[in-house]
Amino acid sequence: QTTMPGMKRDCGGAAAILGAFRATVKQGFKDNLHAVFCLAENAVGPVATRPDDIHTLYSGKTVEINNTDAEGRLVLADGVVYASRDLSADIILDMATLTGAQGISTGKYHAAVMTNSEQWEMACVRAGRSSGDLAHPLVYCPELHFSEFTSAVADMKNSVADRENAQSSCAGLFIGSHLGFDWPGIWVHVDIASPVHAGERATGFGVAMLMALFGQASDDCTLNKVSPLGAAASVTEDQMERDCKRRRLV
Repeated sequence: QTTMPGMKRDCGGAAAILGAFRATVKQGFKDNLHAVFCLAENAVGPVATRPDDIHTLYSGKTVEINNTDAEGRLVLADGVVYASRDLSADIILDMATLTGAQGISTGKYHAAVMTNSEQWEMACVRAGRSSGDLAHPLVYCPELHFSEFTSAVADMKNSVADRENAQSSCAGLFIGSHLGFDWPGIWVHVDIASPVHAGERATGFGVAMLMALFGQASDDCTLNKVSPLGAAASVTEDQMERDCKRRRLV
């Protein structure tokens, strides 16, 4: 298959989570922290997923398979529900090389961020600026986009009907839908498909961003200062805009 070479970069999300988890523990992370690895072997075999299969995911929702290459979102959906149900997490961040369309949505250098919290969306952008692992928001609009997954025989399909309608946003919504769009906790989805590699080599993208984002819970004073969620986190959009203008002027 000519499209399979290069898929080694598809472990970039799990690699970023592993690297960030190790680094945060070494820096004296004070909150209760779990790392859940949602891994899929995308290979042909006698137990491989087939088109038109229907799976019941850990959430209890049924999923009709219409795209066997959209396998990562299946295990990620189980992962976020496990984090909520079994680990009692009230802040869940999933990070993955989820969609090739991410590079079209936010480019080669910016991760694509989707979240049910405007505060955390802003925090991810600021963490990206302070760490160098840049991030930009995706459209979060389940009331308009989740219909892309409509199925006649299951709760949803696993891939969109219209590939020209906010693919990366819709892929994130698939994951979030298993938590439920009325879930009371904080859910953040970060698609890093393009920034994780430069040609054939890995960039290590994601570790610095997560360290900055959650730095307020570290014993490290530098991470405390760069965290957008620390004591000085009451930053308004107006302040962010002034920061941008100041950089342009300089």
